[in-house]
Amino acid sequence: MTAKEKIPHIIKTLKDSYPDALCQLRYEKDYELLFAVRLSAQCTDERVNMVAPVLFAAYPSLEALAGADTEDLERIVHSCGFYRAKARDIQAASAMLLESYGGKVPDTMEELLKLPGVGRKTANLILGDLYNKPGAIVVDTHCIRITNLLGLVHTKIPEKIEAELRELLPPEESNDFCHRIVLHGRAVCVANRPACGSCSLAPFCAHHTGA
Repeated sequence: MTAKEKIPHIIKTLKDSYPDALCQLRYEKDYELLFAVRLSAQCTDERVNMVAPVLFAAYPSLEALAGADTEDLERIVHSCGFYRAKARDIQAASAMLLESYGGKVPDTMEELLKLPGVGRKTANLILGDLYNKPGAIVVDTHCIRITNLLGLVHTKIPEKIEAELRELLPPEESNDFCHRIVLHGRAVCVANRPACGSCSLAPFCAHHTGA
């Protein structure tokens, strides 16, 4: 079965297994999701969901974040790792959102990539979750690993995976597909110890079937 032939079955199976395809990061304002995603780099969503509310309570607006004491920002986000870079990016992006975008998170890939600390993974998540734009594909570690195991792609390069999945996935399914892949990676297809025997995707998995 080719990747093109597999994809409708994989999408349906993931929908059946994970009907609620939601981002696990909690947020109320558009920029809070942007900064929560920045904090999540090399960090768990659980940790971010503990730290982000403290950050946004201490600095409840973009103006407050832009003018924050840098050392205090670093202290608050310290447990998320890479705290200096993350604090710096959050402060600089807050200032840029105010100065260049009227305090609103932009809704195009081109403009999002201009923000400090924002790469294609973050930009795609913002486009899909905030703006419901079709074709948004978030290539994180779960996506890289599982799409390779399934035989949908044969590369570890995120930009190539994004492009190849865009060719395979119906645009309206792409964002939810990526969220469901994350959920599957946490629940079943865990790195280094995949539960192949209980995996609903096993019939379509190149790693499991050898096909």
